[in-house]
Amino acid sequence: MNKDILITGCSTGIGYETAHLLRLRGYRVFATARKPDDVERLKKEGFEAHILDLDSSDSITQALDWVLEHTDGKLYALFNNGAYGQPGAVEDLTRDVLRQQLETNLLGWHELTCKVLPIMRKQGYGRIIQNSSVLGLITLKYRGAYNCSKFALEGLTDTLRQELHGSNIFVSLVEPGPITSQFRVNAYNAFKENIDTENSAHKEVYAAVNKRLSKQDVERGNDPFTLEPEAVVKRVIHALESKRPKERYYVTFPTYLFAYLRRFLSARWLDRILRRVSDDENK
Repeated sequence: MNKDILITGCSTGIGYETAHLLRLRGYRVFATARKPDDVERLKKEGFEAHILDLDSSDSITQALDWVLEHTDGKLYALFNNGAYGQPGAVEDLTRDVLRQQLETNLLGWHELTCKVLPIMRKQGYGRIIQNSSVLGLITLKYRGAYNCSKFALEGLTDTLRQELHGSNIFVSLVEPGPITSQFRVNAYNAFKENIDTENSAHKEVYAAVNKRLSKQDVERGNDPFTLEPEAVVKRVIHALESKRPKERYYVTFPTYLFAYLRRFLSARWLDRILRRVSDDENK
């Protein structure tokens, strides 16, 4: 069985570390990223790398065709990872801003996955791993767009897993909490670009967030439960190599905690806790 894997979102963070560690483990990694400069950097590091913009059907097709040219039409695994977070209150999300979040975090993944499935069916095996989030299990204020994309991903992935039962194609969700990466930096940039803070009912909250989030703070993060990307890679490896991979892989203490609380608390009590978490973060 081949050990070829296509990974999206390899410029930094989880995708970047996964690409490196899987290559050391003997996988043939096809690393993709949206920006040409990141692709060139990956090539200089010895990766087989290609542009893949999840917002573009043409880019998805070209990247997959490139992979298949190098693998004789086979692919063992796909790790859908490329994503970003769009902060902002739900009422401040324009239709276009919400659509863009779903294009990148959900619809691009869906299209790529659907293109990979016939390949895996033909060869009789495969692994699809979706990098979700604790925010696909619970919600936090001012993260509505990202919550929406990850909740939708969870539902779509669960359905796909049921439909693929018996096919020898296994589908797993990885659900990290806070992980050291450029995610916070990118989210803050999306917030500044797409949210009209001056004309919002949440103007005071936004002002406090802007005051707190200097670039240095965003990059470092302030969550004591933040783990390094290697914690996610460990779950990815299990999903790739186990004879019976799990349906879900929790990563970080907050994911375990909130998954438990969601199961056993009423919606009212869970809301109280989650509001408190959001308020503490936005002070």
